[in-house]
Amino acid sequence: MKKIEAIIRPEKLDEVRKAIMSAGYPGLMVQEIEGHGKQKGITQQWRGEEYRMDLLPKVKLEIVAPDGDVERILQAILKTAKTGAVGDGKIFVSEIKEAVRIRTGERGDAAV
Repeated sequence: MKKIEAIIRPEKLDEVRKAIMSAGYPGLMVQEIEGHGKQKGITQQWRGEEYRMDLLPKVKLEIVAPDGDVERILQAILKTAKTGAVGDGKIFVSEIKEAVRIRTGERGDAAV
């Protein structure tokens, strides 16, 4: 099993969710977060004044999936979250040792 963590633009959330569901994977967790990458935020103007936003709004998706589903989920995220501009986000994939469904006690892939 793998855990996929994707940091994406907030405006891409609905499109990415639909793509993940179309790829045959309905389960995910969503968090609203703030952060920045190498660009260190952005400078904007409001009422003639410049101000700097160091922490930008992002959305973090977390998906735990069987190994065989990972590439399909990654491709769905990549295809729909990409704008080609700085700040599109990142995807991290890590190993999950165990999963347990609390209600039934199922373990491993069956719990996901």
